[in-house]
Amino acid sequence: MEKMHQLLESIFTSGALEKIVFSKSAIKEIKRAHGRIILIKGLRVLQIETLFTDGKARHHNVPEEQALRHVLEMTDNYKQINIYTTAGECEIKKNNGGSVHVINRIKGALVASDPANNDHQKKYLIDATDAAPFLSKLGVCDENGNVFDKKRSKFRQINRFVELLDDVYGKLPAEGELCVCDLCCGKSYLTFAVYYYLTALKGRQVKMYGMDLKSDVIAFCKQTAKDLQFEGMEFVCGDIHEFEPEKAPDLVISLHACDIATDMVLYNAVRLKAKVILSTPCCHHEMMNQLCCPPLSFVSKHSILKQKLCDSLTDALRCLRLEAEGYKVSAIELIDPEETPKNVMIRAIFADTPPQKRAKAYEEYKQTVEFLGVSPYYEQIVRKREGLK
Repeated sequence: MEKMHQLLESIFTSGALEKIVFSKSAIKEIKRAHGRIILIKGLRVLQIETLFTDGKARHHNVPEEQALRHVLEMTDNYKQINIYTTAGECEIKKNNGGSVHVINRIKGALVASDPANNDHQKKYLIDATDAAPFLSKLGVCDENGNVFDKKRSKFRQINRFVELLDDVYGKLPAEGELCVCDLCCGKSYLTFAVYYYLTALKGRQVKMYGMDLKSDVIAFCKQTAKDLQFEGMEFVCGDIHEFEPEKAPDLVISLHACDIATDMVLYNAVRLKAKVILSTPCCHHEMMNQLCCPPLSFVSKHSILKQKLCDSLTDALRCLRLEAEGYKVSAIELIDPEETPKNVMIRAIFADTPPQKRAKAYEEYKQTVEFLGVSPYYEQIVRKREGLK
């Protein structure tokens, strides 16, 4: 215990803290907490964010000179504390008997950290106050644009997606009405956000389709669009394999289409000849039940490592399959993995690549599938829908 006190005292006395994470809470209502040094009106402050199991979050600011005492008090309620400083990191662990084990990887002199400036809040493309009419309808904020605590991560997620769309906006047609499809749209947080971005912020005429199999969800979305007078939105209840918009979509989006639903989205985006595809996969289960690759058994024999491997392999194969269809593809981070492990976006832009380059990508895809001993759902759709054996 004394070693822990001395370590924390040296960190806070020198002002070297960059980040501190409290986990394995002894209080069942609390999930975890994390803190960082920020500037508020020119003063260094330890800002602690506590995350609760009901999804709510609470912020608490402590002047830096009082931070050591506050953190020592917090250590009573957590079994693990990870501390990141300007000279390295350290870890504090407590067992059920109360014994404390300190792993100190700090090397060199502790110097004061550069605090984040909290006086200037992050500027989001979709401002909650301006967008309150549609965000409040979706339960993200109140009518005045105050984002609810339990929806802050959803608000950041929506904005990050729109930021990534903004990065490729120049790949969309510069003139005329844009055709956009959200396949497997669910409650349509993203559908409304993208429509708002394109119409209100970019001043474009948009025909936006949202499609899902759940009739109650589609009914809600239809009524919401009607209440907001978003006249360019159309919601359809049905099978995306049968969907035929009036023209080829300029953009196809999907946010966390679960497991093989992402393959359905990607297949139909290609079928409809979408110019740009932005898709964030979710819940990779399919390959977990298929993987049969002896050379990788040293990984797959560990369940947690097998899951991570299958997640990466699934999305990598999806990227390669899209390359075989003529798209330029990249896998990028959607949002901080601390908020959700479902943080990968597949971004594909049709580049009309030469046939030989497509053939090379498809051959690599087939060889990899054979090596892994799997049958990706994307390929199962192709065989079923196009009559291939």
